Amino acid sequence: MARSHHRKKHKEHLRQYQHEHDSVAQKTKGNKAANVFTVVGAVAGLALGYFSSDRSPVWSILVALAGAAAGYFFGRSLDRQSNKQH
Repeated sequence: MARSHHRKKHKEHLRQYQHEHDSVAQKTKGNKAANVFTVVGAVAGLALGYFSSDRSPVWSILVALAGAAAGYFFGRSLDRQSNKQH
């Protein structure tokens, strides 16, 4: 039976070029907690605003935006603390 994984790979020069660019593409932003807390804060704010304002859409949106902002700043502070520890 043929063993294709033992054969020499074709176009080695292109494979090397791909590996150079893979390391650059792996960089990610360090604000993962900020993204999570922004979404959680917006959903919690939407629910809180919807039920506490007697189902008014204007207040629901305003409280959702406030919750998203609070969640973003809280998550960003957590990200900064975790980056200082490393």
